[in-house]
Amino acid sequence: MKLQALSFSAFVAAATAQSVIESSSFGQNPRISPYRDSIPGWQVGGDGHVPQIMSDKIILTPPYPGIVRGSAWAQSPIAQPEWTAEFQFRATGPERGGGNLQLWYTKDGQSRVGTSSIYTVGQFDGFALVLDTHGGRGGSIRGFLNDGTTDYNRHRSVDSLAFGHCDYPYRNLGRPSVVRLKHTNSIFEVTVDDKLCFSTDKVSLPVGNNFGMSAATPENPDSFEIFKFVVQSIQSGTNPPPPPPPQQQQQQRQQPIVVQQRDTTTSPNLQDPSINQQFADLGNRIQQINHATNTIIRDIGTQDSKADTRNADILRKLDQVIAGLDARMQRLETSMQTIQRDLEGKDYRDRFAQLQETLKSSHLSLSENLQTHFLDVITASTPRMGFFIVLIISFQVFLAAAYIIYKRRRANAPKKFL
Repeated sequence: MKLQALSFSAFVAAATAQSVIESSSFGQNPRISPYRDSIPGWQVGGDGHVPQIMSDKIILTPPYPGIVRGSAWAQSPIAQPEWTAEFQFRATGPERGGGNLQLWYTKDGQSRVGTSSIYTVGQFDGFALVLDTHGGRGGSIRGFLNDGTTDYNRHRSVDSLAFGHCDYPYRNLGRPSVVRLKHTNSIFEVTVDDKLCFSTDKVSLPVGNNFGMSAATPENPDSFEIFKFVVQSIQSGTNPPPPPPPQQQQQQRQQPIVVQQRDTTTSPNLQDPSINQQFADLGNRIQQINHATNTIIRDIGTQDSKADTRNADILRKLDQVIAGLDARMQRLETSMQTIQRDLEGKDYRDRFAQLQETLKSSHLSLSENLQTHFLDVITASTPRMGFFIVLIISFQVFLAAAYIIYKRRRANAPKKFL
């Protein structure tokens, strides 16, 4: 009977494993990825920040300030018409932090959406689940649809396009939040922490779309961490497997009791799983702080090397300038020494005396010539007195003649008596 129970459990586990769409999932294994910088089947990127791939999570946006974006997109489209998706995330940040997280199911999401948010994306074709602090209610989950005709980036009121929503304070919970999407031929529903958020029977998403997620943060950011994303194909018409026989159920119920008793006897001081989870969370946070500290130290080292290079360039230029000044000073000193030697080696007294005599003779000759020239000019320019005397006498003779003629004519003129 035990062998049959184990075979049945193995069959159920195999059936469950086959329903997982591996190409569009991660986090279902103990490690997210066997590689440190990539996830098989996914494309991870960002603007202003490269998302960090840890052993158990992806940090889309860092906890330190800065306007950054991060995204992760599945490379393989979904070919199954009915599926469920489990999305585990955590958001931590300061009291007034902000940012948004989007879960996309769109066509050509990597090229048409990328790292965009619901407010900056253009004409996408598909579904978007948005988690943000819209309306100041501490957190909300909203669903958006688009057939590729509406440009969300230019729309006046993007918030009015949501077809379903619920309030959910997701920030600083200290644990991952679990969001599940279920899409069948009859219903589309979204649950968070096993509670219904919204559902509708009027939404039918096409096959061939890609799953992806993007996060954007402002200057006062939230850090969005993704722990798990698993997509499973389902069939709405199938029934659950039949339960095992009563004897197997009794054995299965008794077996955990025995195991629990063994655990109690062997390790009486067993810790609470929640404490282990808190320790794991604390270790992850310390790892993030160490990574951020290493990044800061690396940046400081880079700045130090740049400063050293800049100082070396400045010192080299100063050395060149100083060398040029030294060369000029040496040439000037050489010229001064040459002039000094010339002055000390030759006697210029005779030449100075000769120059003085030449200047004295030139001064005397110039004075004599100027005096003679000035006298000639004055003599030539002085008016002649004889001309003035003749002119005056001629004028008086003319006046006398005019007077005599006037008297004669008056004497000969007829006289009138009254």
